[in-house]
Amino acid sequence: MADTLSNVPLFPLRTVLFPGGPLPLRIFEPRYLDMISACMKDGIAFGVLLATPEENRDNFSATSIGTLASIIDWYQGSDGILGVTAQGGQRFSLESVSQQADGLYLGEMELLEQEPAVSLPEEFKPMAALLENIVDDLGLLYTDLEKSYDDATWVGYRFAEVLPISLDEKQFCLEQTDAVARLEFLQPLLRAVRQEPAQ
Repeated sequence: MADTLSNVPLFPLRTVLFPGGPLPLRIFEPRYLDMISACMKDGIAFGVLLATPEENRDNFSATSIGTLASIIDWYQGSDGILGVTAQGGQRFSLESVSQQADGLYLGEMELLEQEPAVSLPEEFKPMAALLENIVDDLGLLYTDLEKSYDDATWVGYRFAEVLPISLDEKQFCLEQTDAVARLEFLQPLLRAVRQEPAQ
């Protein structure tokens, strides 16, 4: 039987968080400042979902598949805004939503099975080599990230988060449960991004 969680704070964002990936945030809304404070105090995760453009304080509109996020670092900016780095954990399926008086959404969710490590097929080895160079250039967010360039699941997640593709395409990759199929989907997108402009 799948694990379920109740009253999990939800943070709808115009981004897609992948398991194992970093999420830098700048927090200024009171409801999310309180949420982050409670998560840090109690050591609990919050749920990140891709918000549709219609999402606002009084209308929850987001995808149903998201990723739990745990806070791994924070700082107070010189402008007084709280900076937080979270990391993606387990994926979930949102079952129902309620809203607190301060506007914070809480979700009841079913945790989805963690995708297993899958040995990277030979045809995708060049993608892994390219990813290694990209990650080396990405700076601090990726410095302490555990790296698994021989794991098709990990390589697919990282390409999905760093490639300049649409949010819908990123969400598709998050919802995909076959690591090799995810790489097959990303491979032509990567080629399109790398293609030299026509002369």
